[in-house]
Amino acid sequence: MIIVTGGLGFIGSAFLWKLNEMGINDILLVDKMRSEDKWLNVRKRDYADWCDKDDLFLWLEDKNNAKKVTEVLHMGAISSTTEQDGDILMKNNYEYSKKLWDFCTKNKINYVYASSAATYGGGEQGYSDEMTSDEFKKLLPLNKYGYSKKIFDDWSLKQEDTPSQWAGVKFFNVYGPQEYHKNRMASMVFHTFNQYKESGKVKLFKSHKEDYLDGGQLRDFIYIKDVVDVLYHLLYNKNASGVYNLGTGKARTFYDLASSTIKCAGYDNSIKLENIIEFIPMPEDLRGKYQYFTEASMSKLKQAGYNNKFHTLEEGIADYVSYLSKEDKYL
Repeated sequence: MIIVTGGLGFIGSAFLWKLNEMGINDILLVDKMRSEDKWLNVRKRDYADWCDKDDLFLWLEDKNNAKKVTEVLHMGAISSTTEQDGDILMKNNYEYSKKLWDFCTKNKINYVYASSAATYGGGEQGYSDEMTSDEFKKLLPLNKYGYSKKIFDDWSLKQEDTPSQWAGVKFFNVYGPQEYHKNRMASMVFHTFNQYKESGKVKLFKSHKEDYLDGGQLRDFIYIKDVVDVLYHLLYNKNASGVYNLGTGKARTFYDLASSTIKCAGYDNSIKLENIIEFIPMPEDLRGKYQYFTEASMSKLKQAGYNNKFHTLEEGIADYVSYLSKEDKYL
């Protein structure tokens, strides 16, 4: 049985889709239902059982349950980069991850967990996942969320006793179906599509750095279908333990993203893009905590045997917009 924590969320539910596509349904879905519409992410999924995330370790105390588990994909976390309650972040993103690590180590179970590109901070030391553990320690995240992810990476790299196979995955900018419940934290593709459909206009942040044009901030955008393919590879690929970046290795501007989304969403090319895209001031709570450039170094993943081609930004957006344009937008 595969445990998937955060199974109602963006990446977790997409991984359930991937498993079902592979003919796998012996899955324990772990999450909290709450009041959001996250349940729609798994309405079409086939899985063996459900467990509230607060009850998982009680469930694992039952030896009959524990012996069923073969792999753990730990996507459950506080994922908001603007979360201000540090205690909640530490409890969910650090302590919970440690408990699962210990269970997987004791029972010789493969373990893949969600880290984040936010651990790299402003990128002053680059975006290489081939740093030494001492170099990883020197990274300076820009917010509490990034810090909560960084210190678990640091902790994992210090452990002598480890799961049979483990990987921490530093997600860069993921976009695609299943993110509809994320509201403000949903991808810019999602927001761009909806803004354009609702008003015929799209808003991007102005740049507050002289080196970058308005809309010229750069991100490594990666499509959700590529993400779940990589997670599946890391969960089952023996002898490839460590911390891995997960982006495309190619940074693109928000202007590229916006223009591609507009063109896929029924663009009237008689209207110039500069008359559609507007630039607005960045919110004060993001200034000073905003990454102007991210680009994943991807050579380590290739060395771990992953050679599949990633969607280009244009390919990923075209596929995503095909979902956004349907009544049923889910995988």
